[in-house]
Amino acid sequence: MSLYNDYIKEIEERKGQGLHPKPIDSADLLSEIILQIKDVNSPNRKDCLNFFIYNTLPGTTSAAGKKAYFLKDIILGKEIVNEITPDFAFELLSHMKGGTSIEVLLDLALGNDVAIAKQAADVLKTQVYLYDADTARLKEAYTNGNATAAAILESYANAEFFTKLPEIAEEIKVVTFIAGEGDISTDLLSPGNQAHSRSDRELHGKCMITPQAQDEIKALQAQHPDKSVMLIAEKGTMGVGSSRMSGVNNVALWTGKQASPYIPFVNIAPIVGGTNGISPIFLTTVDVTGGIGIDLKNWVKKTDANGELVRDENGETVLEQVYSVATGTVLTINTKTKKLYNGDQELIDISRSFTPQKLEFIKAGGSYAIVFGKKIQTFACKVLGIDIPTVFAPSKEVSNPGQGLTAVEKIFNKNAVGNTPGKVLHAGSDVRVEVNIVGSQDTTGLMTAQELESMAAKVISPIVDGAYQSGCHTASVWDKKAQANIPKLMQFMNDFGLITARDPKGVYHAMTDVIHKVLNDITIDDWAIIIGGDSHTRMSKGVAFGADSGTVALALATGEASMPIPESVKVTFKGTMKSYMDFRDVVHATQAQMLHKFGGENVFQGRIIEVHIGTLTADQAFTFTDWSAEMKAKASICISEDDTLIESLEIAKGRIQIMIDKGMDNATKVLQGLINKANKRIEEIKTGDKPALRPDANAKYYAEVEIDLDIINEPMIADPDVNNKDVSKRYTHDTIRPLSFYGGTKKVDLGFIGSCMVHKGDMKILAQMLKNIEKQEGKVEFKAPLVVAPPTYNIVDELKAEGDWEVLQKYSGFEFDDNAPKSAARTEYENMLYLERPGCNLCMGNQEKASKGDTVMATSTRLFQGRVVEDTAEKKGESLLSSTPVVVLSTVLGRTPSIEEYKKAVEGINLTKFAPSHKLLVG
Repeated sequence: MSLYNDYIKEIEERKGQGLHPKPIDSADLLSEIILQIKDVNSPNRKDCLNFFIYNTLPGTTSAAGKKAYFLKDIILGKEIVNEITPDFAFELLSHMKGGTSIEVLLDLALGNDVAIAKQAADVLKTQVYLYDADTARLKEAYTNGNATAAAILESYANAEFFTKLPEIAEEIKVVTFIAGEGDISTDLLSPGNQAHSRSDRELHGKCMITPQAQDEIKALQAQHPDKSVMLIAEKGTMGVGSSRMSGVNNVALWTGKQASPYIPFVNIAPIVGGTNGISPIFLTTVDVTGGIGIDLKNWVKKTDANGELVRDENGETVLEQVYSVATGTVLTINTKTKKLYNGDQELIDISRSFTPQKLEFIKAGGSYAIVFGKKIQTFACKVLGIDIPTVFAPSKEVSNPGQGLTAVEKIFNKNAVGNTPGKVLHAGSDVRVEVNIVGSQDTTGLMTAQELESMAAKVISPIVDGAYQSGCHTASVWDKKAQANIPKLMQFMNDFGLITARDPKGVYHAMTDVIHKVLNDITIDDWAIIIGGDSHTRMSKGVAFGADSGTVALALATGEASMPIPESVKVTFKGTMKSYMDFRDVVHATQAQMLHKFGGENVFQGRIIEVHIGTLTADQAFTFTDWSAEMKAKASICISEDDTLIESLEIAKGRIQIMIDKGMDNATKVLQGLINKANKRIEEIKTGDKPALRPDANAKYYAEVEIDLDIINEPMIADPDVNNKDVSKRYTHDTIRPLSFYGGTKKVDLGFIGSCMVHKGDMKILAQMLKNIEKQEGKVEFKAPLVVAPPTYNIVDELKAEGDWEVLQKYSGFEFDDNAPKSAARTEYENMLYLERPGCNLCMGNQEKASKGDTVMATSTRLFQGRVVEDTAEKKGESLLSSTPVVVLSTVLGRTPSIEEYKKAVEGINLTKFAPSHKLLVG
C-alpha cells in the first residue's frame, strides 16, 4: 500500500495549503484503494470509498479505466460492495464521460442479461463521447439484429441525450462583482507565473485575481445564496490577451456550479460581462463551459448638444454611465426575452448572448457535448438509413448573391463541412470547418491532455495534417516544476500523435522553440486553418486562431472546429518607409492610424485583419499577424504575391527538413507529409493552377484602412501608460507613442529582445548594432541589462553559420548551456548581455521576471500589469514595447534615445524593410 500511504501523506501536505485531496488519475493508486474497499475490516475503507466515488478523474485516465471495470464487476455480481449497489454503479458510470466506461456499458448493453442490458442502454442513451471503436460495435450489433443496439441508435437519432436535458431557466438572477476597471487580462484570472499549477484546478483557483477578491466573492455568495456572481470588466473588455481555459476554469470554480457530484473541481456555467463585451477568444472558452458572456454597454461616449464627441484635456473621449453595475448590484437575465433587467427596468438587449447555438451550449453544459452529440446523431441516422431529424438549431447560413468573398470567407468555404452543398457562405455564417494544423503549448498542454482524457480521445484525428507540442513556455528554467510536468506532457502528446519538442525516448535534442514560430514553419498552405493553444497562434500563412486548451483538444480529437465566419477589415499601405525605420514601427503605426481614423473605435476588435502585405516573407510578416492579438483582432490573414509565398514555403520546407534530420518525425511521417504538401502547393502556384490566396475584388469589408508610411517619421512605442488618471486606459496596448514623446530622458532598467515578435533579421540587427556602437564609441558598455532569447534553435544555427552568433557571444556575459540548464529563476541582472535559451523567457513571465518596479523596453507582446514586471509600493513596473534597435540602444544608454541618437545608431544597419506591393492583390 505504498502508493496509498504516499497519497495520504500528500493529503496532509495539501491540508496545510487549505486544499482538498488531489483528484486521482493513476490506476495503480486506485487499485490499492479498491483492495481496501474489498477488505471490510480495513481501517481506511470509508476513506477509500470516498476517494473511489467522489475523487477519481473520468474519461481515459488509467484510474477511470480501473474504476469502470470494478463497477462492471459490481453490476454483474462478481463483487459485492454494500455502499455501491448495481443501480448506483450505473449512475457512477453515467458520469464518467467516455473511454473505458463506454466500453463497459456496451459490454453490458450487448450482453445476455436482459435487465442489465436495458439499464446499460438507458445510460448509453445519455452519452455522447463515442469514438470509432464504440460506434463500430453498435453498428455491428444492429446489423446482427440486436434489439438493444437498435433502441440505442433510435435514441441517438432523435438526440434524446439532448432533448431530455432540463430546460434553461427563464430567469437567472445575478449579483455583480467588478473584477477590475478597464480591460481585464486573462493574466488576472490565471496568472502566467502560476502556469505550473493549471492542471491542479483547486490549487490554481487560489491565484484568481487576489485573495481579497476571492473573499468578496464568497461574501456576495453568502449574502445572495440564490444568485450567481457575475464577474465584470468595468469600462473595458473581459478576457483580453491569452485564451486561458484556466482563466475560465477559475471563474467557474469560484462562481459557477459543479458539473457532476462525482467529478471534483470541474465547474461549469460561469457568467461574465464587460462594458465593451468579451474578448472573442475568451468568449469561445466561456462557451466550452456552457457559460454566459454579456456585452454590457453600460458606459458610452459622451456627446454634446450638437452630437459631437466630448473630449478631455488630453483629447480623449469622455464616457458617461448608462446604468450601474457596481459590485453588489442585483440583476436579472431573462433567457426568453433576451434582455437584462434591474428589477422591472429593462437595461439592454442581450440577444447576442443567447443565439440558438449558445442556448444549446448552455443547456448541454458546454459546447463539446453539442459537437459530439451532432456527430453521434449523424452516425445513428446513417446506420438506420433515415433522414436526420431537426433537433438542433440549424446553422446560420449567410449568402449574399453577387457579393465576392474576403480571404477568410474563401478559406472557410473551402474547409467547411456539413453546410448546404453548393451554397457560398459569407461573414456571420456558423460553420464547422476541418483544421489543418494544431498546436499545443506547454503551460496549457497538461490541461489539453486532461480535456482529451475527459472526452475519451486516444489518438489524433487523421484529418489533421500536422500537430506540435511545444516546450517554449518553460524553456527559461528547468526547475522541479518543469521536471515534474513536462516529461509527462511530452509522453502523452507523443503517444497521441503529435510532434513533440522533447523526445520521450531521448533520441533527439530537446527543442524549446517558440511554438508560434514552429507553427508558422509547419504551415505549408495559404488556405490552411490553424488552431493553437495560445492567443498568438496567428500564422502569416493561412488563417490561425488562438484557442483555449479545450478547443485545441477538440481539434486534435476530431480534426474540426466550429465558429462563425468573422467579418474582415482590409488593411493596405501607401507611401515609402523611411530608411531608418523598422517594420515593427509600421505594425504599431497601423494600430495608431486605425484608432485615429475611427475616432478611438477599435474596428479590428473581434474581426479578421486582412493585411495586403504582398512583399514580406512569412518570417517577417509574422511580426504583423502576431501583433494582431494586441489589436484584439480575431485573427489576421496575409495577402502575398505569388513569388513571396513561394519563397516563404521554401523557407518552411527547409526548416521542416531540419526537424526531420534531427529525428523529430514520427511513425506516420507527418513532417515528410508536410514537405510533400508544400511541394504540391508550390507547383500549383508556379503553374498558375492555383495562385496565392486573394480576396475577390467585390468582397465586402466591415471597414478599410490605408496606412500611410510617409507619416511614420520615428520609432513607435506601445506604452502601458501606467499612471493615466483614467484607470480603464492603462495596460491597453492602444497607447502608441513616438520615440520623441520621451525626450531622450526616460530611464530604462532592462531590455529584452525575444518572443514570437522577433525573427532571424532581428538577431542580425542586434549583432550589426553592437558592431556599429563599438566602431563609434570604441567599446560596447551596457548601462542596463539586455536579455536576448532567440525564438528558435534553427535561427541560432543559421546565425552561427552566418557569423552573427559569434558577434553576440563576443559582447555577452552569459550564454545558455543546454548541458547545464538553469534550475532556478534569475532574480538579479547585471548590466550586460544575456544570451538565453530559445523560448518565451521574460515575455511569458511565468519563470523569470524583471525586478519589481523596473521600466522594461522589450520587443515582446505583452504589457499587462505584473506580466513581465511587477509593481513595488513606490513605483509601478512598466513594459514598453518597441523595435529591436530601440531596445538595444535603450540598454546601452540606460534610457530612451533621442531621435538623433537613434538615427546615428542604425546608420547602415539592414533593418526589416517593407515596400507595399504594386500589384493588385485581388482575385
